[in-house]
Amino acid sequence: MDALSLIRDTFAPLAGKRILDIGCGPGTLARRLVDGGAAVTGIDPGTAALASARAAVPEARFEAAGGEALPFPDASFDGAVMLNALHHVPDPAAALGEAARVLAAGGSIVVVEPLAAGSFFDALRPIEDETAIRAAAQDAIAASLSRGAFVCRRDVTVERRESFASLDGFLTRVCAVDPARAATIQDRRSIVEAAFLRAAARDADGRYALVQPLRIHVLEPVAA
Repeated sequence: MDALSLIRDTFAPLAGKRILDIGCGPGTLARRLVDGGAAVTGIDPGTAALASARAAVPEARFEAAGGEALPFPDASFDGAVMLNALHHVPDPAAALGEAARVLAAGGSIVVVEPLAAGSFFDALRPIEDETAIRAAAQDAIAASLSRGAFVCRRDVTVERRESFASLDGFLTRVCAVDPARAATIQDRRSIVEAAFLRAAARDADGRYALVQPLRIHVLEPVAA
C-alpha cells in the first residue's frame, strides 16, 4: 500500500467526488485524482506552485490560500487531502479545523505526513531540519483526536522509496518543494553532500536510494 493508493481507496469511487487538495504544490496529486474522475480544487500559498498546477491540470480549480483560512463555504467538499503539507502550515491545528469545516457530512480527510525518521530525512536535515515542525503536525493530529474532533478511520505508516542518479538529483528534488533551500545548499554544500552519501544506500544499478516513512491518517470529523 502506498499513499496514492490509500487516498484513492478512501474516496472510491472517485468519479464526481469533490476533493480539496490542501497544499497542492505543482498539481501532481490533483492530476492523479482528476484522471480518476474527481472534481478537484487545489489551494497553495505559492504563486509558482499554482502556476505549475494550473498548467499541469487545467481541468481542476486552483486558488491561492493557506490551510488555516480556506476560502470556501461550509460543506463544500466530499473529501480533503493534505499530502506532505500539514507540517508546513504554521498552525496545523487550525488547518485541521478548517478542513473539517469545508467537508460535507460523511466526508474524510487524508493526512499524509513524513516522520522525522528515515534516510531521506537524514539527508535533508543539513538543508532544513524539520524535526520540530513534523512533530508539531503529529501533535496536532493527536490533540484533535483526543478532544473528539475526529474519529480516526485508518492510521498506517508506509515507506516511500526514492532513488537518485546523483546528489544533484536529490538537491533538485528538495528544492522543488522549497526553492529557498538553494541558498542553504550553496552555503553548506560539503556538509550536505557528506550527509547524503552517509544516508543513501546504493542500488544494484548504482543509484542512491533514500527511504522516508510516511504516517497516514484517515480522519472523519465528528459533528458538533
